[in-house]
Amino acid sequence: MLKVLTLQNLQDYELIDSGNQERLERFGSYVIARPDPQLIWNPALPEKEWNKKTDALFTKTGDNKGRWETKKTMPERWLMHYNDIAFYAKLSPFKHTGVFPEQAVHWEWMSEMIKKTKRPINVLNLFAYTGISSLVCAAAGASVTHVDASRPTITWARENQNASKLHEKPIRWMLDDVVKFVEREIRRGSTYDAIIMDPPAYGRGPKGETWSFNESFPALMGNCQKLLSKNPIFVLVNAYAISSSALMLENVLNDYLPTGNVECGELCLKEKSAERLVSTGIFARWYR
Repeated sequence: MLKVLTLQNLQDYELIDSGNQERLERFGSYVIARPDPQLIWNPALPEKEWNKKTDALFTKTGDNKGRWETKKTMPERWLMHYNDIAFYAKLSPFKHTGVFPEQAVHWEWMSEMIKKTKRPINVLNLFAYTGISSLVCAAAGASVTHVDASRPTITWARENQNASKLHEKPIRWMLDDVVKFVEREIRRGSTYDAIIMDPPAYGRGPKGETWSFNESFPALMGNCQKLLSKNPIFVLVNAYAISSSALMLENVLNDYLPTGNVECGELCLKEKSAERLVSTGIFARWYR
């Protein structure tokens, strides 16, 4: 059965309203409005309320890029918190802030899975972006290998580590193409007890390597299976902006992973205005 996981415990974030292909959201102390083409219903709040509340508005200027118009002076970055984890939000030219709040349901789940094992756990985080999942796993007691192909986001993730005062936790930061890194880890005989991945629909590695989800994901899952330890605890996959059901992720995980539990579904946010659920992505997770 498909699950719907809805954000519950992240006080520094709020989906205020949505509609007309836009979201109105609060990240910490700042409210932003940005496009989301799926949101084709009507907003619950009038336009004047959106205008009154908005501190920054994103306007598209080309494919996947745009610019932010700020209505008041805003810092280049500002801190947000999840429990004892601190991380920076920023207004990026790709409309993102470096924080995907719907992921908090996974942060809680991963932390619990790691803590209850009561043994050393090695976690591999692929397409790891600004590293909040890496920090959550490290804070729970795991050793983490964080892999991303973007130098700026690796720097951002390390800044989040320092902000969280987790600089002494064992996190290995790897600027690398995910597919090539996994292939090298297989040759090295490395193993991991848990694997997280947030693969994009399309992407490029640091040396121009290309990634296409439909073509690349199954082979990557097959190789990740070779990296699992003899007693793995979970594999978590998130996907955004792909035209597929979560059932696709579940079926691929079942193709490659050992006997265990697999569940899949949608990640959602609930509006403050009309309490509608807004889907932000799909997921599948295998666990024992």
